[in-house]
Amino acid sequence: MKRLAWAAAVAAALVAAPAAAAGPIVDRAVQALGTNPVYVDPQAELAPNLDPGRIRREIDTAGAGPVYVAVLPRAAENEEGGNPDGVLQAIHDRLGRRGTYAVIVGPHFRAGSEGVLQQGVAGELATQALAAQRAQGATAVLVDFVDRVADARKHGGTTDRGPGGGGISLIAILAVAGGAFLLFRTLRRRRVQRAELAEVKAAAHDDLIALADDVQKLEQPSQRNPASKREYDAALSCYDAATTSFDRAASTQQLERVAGSLEEGRWHMACAEAILAGHRPPERRPPCFFDPRHGPSTRDVEWAPPGGAPRPVPACEADAQAVERGLEPQTREVMAGGRMVPYYAAPAYFSPWFGGYFMPFGGSGFLSGLFLGELLGGGFGGFGYGSWGGGGYGGFGSWDAGGGGGLSDFGGGMDFGGGDFGGGGGGDF
Repeated sequence: MKRLAWAAAVAAALVAAPAAAAGPIVDRAVQALGTNPVYVDPQAELAPNLDPGRIRREIDTAGAGPVYVAVLPRAAENEEGGNPDGVLQAIHDRLGRRGTYAVIVGPHFRAGSEGVLQQGVAGELATQALAAQRAQGATAVLVDFVDRVADARKHGGTTDRGPGGGGISLIAILAVAGGAFLLFRTLRRRRVQRAELAEVKAAAHDDLIALADDVQKLEQPSQRNPASKREYDAALSCYDAATTSFDRAASTQQLERVAGSLEEGRWHMACAEAILAGHRPPERRPPCFFDPRHGPSTRDVEWAPPGGAPRPVPACEADAQAVERGLEPQTREVMAGGRMVPYYAAPAYFSPWFGGYFMPFGGSGFLSGLFLGELLGGGFGGFGYGSWGGGGYGGFGSWDAGGGGGLSDFGGGMDFGGGDFGGGGGGDF
């Protein structure tokens, strides 16, 4: 068990790692945009109400120059650092073409331009289009944006209509102010993300140690039974995979892999124990809702959160019997924001970690079916499943356009920006 001996050292492994490789959602978008200026992912939250043909015709006839539009699900953010700015940047960089780019990622609208509009203009136009057409829907916003790009292109790539060309334009002044704000907001967000990652990694580390301890107890007994030994070895491999993912995780999203490996390891452990006891290995079911460290659930049991409606949740046998006796099982708690809370009531940035335990059993569909509705009505308004991936399954809230100013240069001239509509500026889309 040498591989388990150093498990305690993982606690100090809150280290940064290289960014994740290109994800499949963004890759599909880039491939499609190579031959078609408009790509709508079927899983995008706003896809059902979108008319890509109308947007494409506007691009073809408005004279806006090269324009590329992608409408993607919120999950695309997880592939590019957890924010829509990274998605816009990645599509631009991987497509490698000069032009104006517009992306809708979940509820977020981002725009940028290289070689067509002056710096910061694309973000300003995105803000204007969103403000003017939000009530008419995403198609109207994108068509309006294309028209505004075309008009700005006719005026030298700027929205400045004033006489003469001297002096400092209002756009330049706003761009400088916006750039300073963007820098401040970026630095602040990075500090917040580091703190969030540390909290979630602490919870994941506890899970790693728990599995290491439990697997180690099986080492000697499993040697006497070849079938049990195979399951023990599989559990050990899962632990190794979880540890590797933990060490490399540079964002909370990447901790989903840790939980996924731990879930599989727990199931192999349960199989090894069953074989040693002379029983058939259990079927692979979702982990125990009350504490995934309990391993696979044995059945569903009716349970209600405080003040909420009852509904079935997967539970280990001990917790299922406790619920049936009218007792409240001891639920896994995590440290979040300086206080201990039930893991399912933790902030949204915990979602990828504990969601990883349930992803093999239907992914987000399983999670939304299990935790939305009745549980949300029980006072768990901020917990992770209700805002899977930080997004939320409800009405998708307000759009926000741009990245906060549009002063930054990317990839030799790409700029993007605008204003944020997530706070007081926006209404519901």
